[in-house]
Amino acid sequence: MQLLRRGDSGPNVVEIRSTLRRFGLLGDSTGGPAQEDRFDAALEQAVRAFQQQRGLITDGIVGPATYRALREAGWSLGDRMLALMISAPMSGDDVVALQERLLELGYDPGRPGGVFNEQTEAALRKFQREYGLLPDGLCGPATLRSLRQLGRKVTGGRPHLLREQELLRQAGPRLRGKRIVVDPGHGGPNRGIVAAGVAEADLMWDLARRLVGRMSATGMDAMLSRQEDTCPAETERAAFANNAGADLVLSLHTDANRSMHAQGLATFHFGNGSGATSTVGEALAGFIQRELLTRTAMHDCRTQGRTWELLRLTRMPTVRVEIGYLSHIGDRRRLLDPAFRDVVAEGILVAVKRLYLLGQDDQPTGTFTFSDVLARELERGAQAI
Repeated sequence: MQLLRRGDSGPNVVEIRSTLRRFGLLGDSTGGPAQEDRFDAALEQAVRAFQQQRGLITDGIVGPATYRALREAGWSLGDRMLALMISAPMSGDDVVALQERLLELGYDPGRPGGVFNEQTEAALRKFQREYGLLPDGLCGPATLRSLRQLGRKVTGGRPHLLREQELLRQAGPRLRGKRIVVDPGHGGPNRGIVAAGVAEADLMWDLARRLVGRMSATGMDAMLSRQEDTCPAETERAAFANNAGADLVLSLHTDANRSMHAQGLATFHFGNGSGATSTVGEALAGFIQRELLTRTAMHDCRTQGRTWELLRLTRMPTVRVEIGYLSHIGDRRRLLDPAFRDVVAEGILVAVKRLYLLGQDDQPTGTFTFSDVLARELERGAQAI
């Protein structure tokens, strides 16, 4: 769909206004029917409020991600039958409610990201089988009645977050054998951000190669999500990571802004603004942010939760790193320096190592080097023999 912003008009604006009014984010129009199709300041403010609630960029513009979230927010559990659709997976707040209910009952549908996937279907079938229902994987009236009648098995926390943390603990401190997908943004004909002849796709491809090389040297199984001349969709990148059984996904991007003064580093993890988050992803985002800030002295744009497709469709902790603004001359000069990209690659590798150390035998932020990581891996390898 086309981007809709303040000043636009038409039937799509009427639809958005009606949806936000239904969510209680917009009052009745005082200008009469003639104002219903105009994207005015009040509608922009309502869009921003909705975006903030849903873990989206709060720019007041209705693009594909915001429109998808508006559509998904309109579903409540019981409005429709839910089932696994391979070609076009069902998504919406009703799927989130189903996933959270299954988690409360002790089943594992995966991260409550609002997409009815294979893991959600498996958890639903297990629930149906154990409670004497037909295990058809369809969430219809009979299954809904049973879900509503049963009390919780898991209380006092979020079970999916506990599972994530336990998987991390069981993985152990060594990097060897860990499977990591490194996702350089854009690619092929999609150049991403382009400023002063510098393309995001090229810079992130080079950075990704440097990072994969260092990870492979430690014994990690590191792989790229794309080729140099290709640009898979976000859904395809997520499917690649899921099919590969990756332990982590690291997505590399740069940013741009209309203001030439915008600059700095930001790191994103899955978080929907309503409490659902990836705790391991959040922890990794924090490690990466702190390591890179200490090593590069870039401006701190903080870590943030988002519901972008790659973050919510991957089954493993996923982090997106926005390394500077190509529209800022200082950040652009840094990114053009191969030595700077080496520093960033080392910082990200060290952050991953810190994640698996779980606070044991750690060093102060910014002091861990690539050589230190290699030495630790060799030392632990010798102890294991």
